[in-house]
Amino acid sequence: MKKGKWKLVSVVAVLILAGLYYYIALPAINVHATEIWMFMLIVVVLIGAVYLAKKKPTKFEMKRLLGFKIIAGILILLIAIYLIGSLLSSPIINAKKYQKLLNVETGKFTTDVEELSFDQIPLLDKDSATILGNRKMGSMVDMVSQFEVDDLYSQINYKDQPVRVSPLRYASLIKWFTNQKEGIPAYIRIDMATQNTELVKLNEGMKYTTSDHFNRNIYRHLRFNYPTYIFNELSFEVNDEGVPYWICPVKQYNIGLFGGVTVGRVVLCNAITGETQDYAIEDAPEWIDRAYSADLLVELYNYHGTLKHGYFNSILGQKDCLMTTSGYNYLAIDDDVWVYTGVTSVSGDQSNVGFVLMNQRTMETKFYEVEGATEDSAMSSAEGQVQNLKYKATFPLLLNISSEPTYFIALKDDAGLVKKYAMVNVQKYQIVAIGDTVSACEEAYVQLMYENGIKVKDESVKETEVISGKITKIVQGVVDGNSHYYMMLEKSDEIFDISVIDYIDVIKYNVGDEITLEYQEGKQTNTVINIK
Repeated sequence: MKKGKWKLVSVVAVLILAGLYYYIALPAINVHATEIWMFMLIVVVLIGAVYLAKKKPTKFEMKRLLGFKIIAGILILLIAIYLIGSLLSSPIINAKKYQKLLNVETGKFTTDVEELSFDQIPLLDKDSATILGNRKMGSMVDMVSQFEVDDLYSQINYKDQPVRVSPLRYASLIKWFTNQKEGIPAYIRIDMATQNTELVKLNEGMKYTTSDHFNRNIYRHLRFNYPTYIFNELSFEVNDEGVPYWICPVKQYNIGLFGGVTVGRVVLCNAITGETQDYAIEDAPEWIDRAYSADLLVELYNYHGTLKHGYFNSILGQKDCLMTTSGYNYLAIDDDVWVYTGVTSVSGDQSNVGFVLMNQRTMETKFYEVEGATEDSAMSSAEGQVQNLKYKATFPLLLNISSEPTYFIALKDDAGLVKKYAMVNVQKYQIVAIGDTVSACEEAYVQLMYENGIKVKDESVKETEVISGKITKIVQGVVDGNSHYYMMLEKSDEIFDISVIDYIDVIKYNVGDEITLEYQEGKQTNTVINIK
């Protein structure tokens, strides 16, 4: 082959291979992206391989080739810049800068975390949501052969209610080819309080998702629209009108080439049309809930807690070093989603010095100095109460129960179904209440706090009364999307309110049936807390 043709073929081959790698790996064209450095190294290696394939030099001749020396020099220079940049960006040199990435305020628990009514407590974790979503999908005979539910299940606030949402995905590549023209027709929405599961059908299908291929794949669509942006973990959300969006946070590097990652911008991508909107993080719409991933926020807090006295103290002396516990959960506060996790010493003892709440939209972080048990200890305490049943505890949710920081835990059987609920006092984790329903659990928990002297008097806790008799009237109603039965008994003018969520057996009763109700008095209706 002539010299000119060889050069042309070589250049075309390198360009094709480099282009193919770029199309598949999608590195950001940004000096802060480690992927672009790998891309440049691969291109240089390809050029070197083509050059040596043409020259076919011996080992002795190779050292004398000017072209080889230039290629080797560029390769060594790229590796050196990457390694030096990594070192200069690390906490070893920049401990003080890393420690100040997150601004932590001191909060007041009883003020910041309000008591929730039973229909607002997010009972559902991701694993349980997956079970419910798959069951719902299995009942949709017209879709189940073509689609399956994605495992995202993002927790968001939708119309002031905590819900989990997840798009459907194509069941296989073949199913994508046969359905991609119409797109993905629906997404799953699960109310975390009532566990009501809906398959929300769309007027127009989603055409930009993680299960799409070629240029409609959401990652490739974003890369070609924003070639220099380094995206953090994407999340799936819906706005107040139910329109599905991808929330795409853009990393911001605050320390050197590769260090001090926070979020500087956020891109919203309409999952149906692919239309994108680019915002500075401080200007992002308030309806979005997740610009900062939980893992990023936990990492930032660990920098804040461990690097107070420098990097080497965090490894050796560990004076005043604090870190988050082994897991986290989410709280819905003021239409935002906050990450909750405990804070403990790095020595790994079984107690927390407090806990933090971190806002996933704004990065606002509050520390609450409440000493008590770690989440793992609370989970073990809850499991110990039902050890004969071998139920497994989920990671706790932190609640305000009668002004007391309380771990709220769901207890599941081997099939992953919630069978009981537990409440564990954070500061005195030997106080554990178990109940078949949330209301029964709370009643037992409050009683235990009285018995142990934690609470002396609480006007909000009303006396419990019991009434028996035949049902003279029964009417069904809906309150905030939840079914309730309103009942009247013979020889009484009182109205009794029974939540179907807590007492599903109420649907078996009719007028004339005998029933015994345990209740607390209210202004208009009496709230039933047990049916006997």
